[in-house]
Amino acid sequence: LDLPSPLVLGSSSFSRKLILEDMGIPFDVVVRSIDEKALGDRTTDDPDNLVLTIARAKADALVDAVMNGDASSDVDVNAPGGKLILTGDQVVTHEDLILEKPVDIEEAKSFVAKYAISPPSTVGACVLVHVPSGIRVEGVDTATICFRPSVAEGNLIERLVEDDAPVLYCAGGLMVEHPLVGEHVEDIIGTEDSVRGLSKHLVLKLMREMRIKLIEQEIIKG
Repeated sequence: LDLPSPLVLGSSSFSRKLILEDMGIPFDVVVRSIDEKALGDRTTDDPDNLVLTIARAKADALVDAVMNGDASSDVDVNAPGGKLILTGDQVVTHEDLILEKPVDIEEAKSFVAKYAISPPSTVGACVLVHVPSGIRVEGVDTATICFRPSVAEGNLIERLVEDDAPVLYCAGGLMVEHPLVGEHVEDIIGTEDSVRGLSKHLVLKLMREMRIKLIEQEIIKG
């Protein structure tokens, strides 16, 4: 798309890195930690608003670090065309409730039991910011995972733990890309990359929107 490259990815998510690599988008990883728990209210907030709030806060923290020259890797904001920073956030929802990472194995099992009855959804936000101009675009993508009743049968959680799957470190407790989980997925309404944490469609849409804005501001050539 003839945009500033490489992209600066403000996430340590392994899945997001793999998705960008699969898209053929060069990137460097620079992360600034924020207190996500201090943002929003998981019991009352609209999921779209919550993930946007957190993704914006991640972007703001990283932009501040980059502009002040204290990022952990070299990001030359004075490079021709500047730099693009991408941040994101995702939550899992089920029947209008936002599910956090399970606190223990028993809670993970309770999540899975619910998935056998009705499908959970992922709600993911992306924020793309240009520095030093501060131009930004953002959006939200949602996907729904339809599990077979078999997901709650047997000992799926125990098998995942034995296989070193990050059950207690994954919102909602399950990663659809894991083979033990995938065999119980009947359908995904949306895309698997969105479920995994980064919608390719949304990223490309935001990059196209950003390109238009940068051309309008004569930061890059059309």
